[in-house]
Amino acid sequence: MTLPSRLRSAIGIADGDLVEATVHRGKIVLTPKLLVDRSKFPNADDEYTPAQRRVIDARLDESEEDLRRGRTAGPFNSAREMIAHMKGELKKRATVKTRKRSR
Repeated sequence: MTLPSRLRSAIGIADGDLVEATVHRGKIVLTPKLLVDRSKFPNADDEYTPAQRRVIDARLDESEEDLRRGRTAGPFNSAREMIAHMKGELKKRATVKTRKRSR
């Protein structure tokens, strides 16, 4: 199907791009479709290159080892402590009156 160039540029597609056609309330709606070059990604569901995936996996392994050894950062010893702190902060904020800004 051929679309005039002014329509293609209005919806951000170029000559040869794919669109999906649907019917909505008696009108045809065209939606641009994005294609992924699967040859660049051996695993079709993976959006990273193999080199990027190796770096990510290595960092995840390192952080998991830090957690196992107790090397963590933060003021809380548990999720419960953090949640209690957050609830307290929300209560404080709810009771503080906000000042109107001068213009």
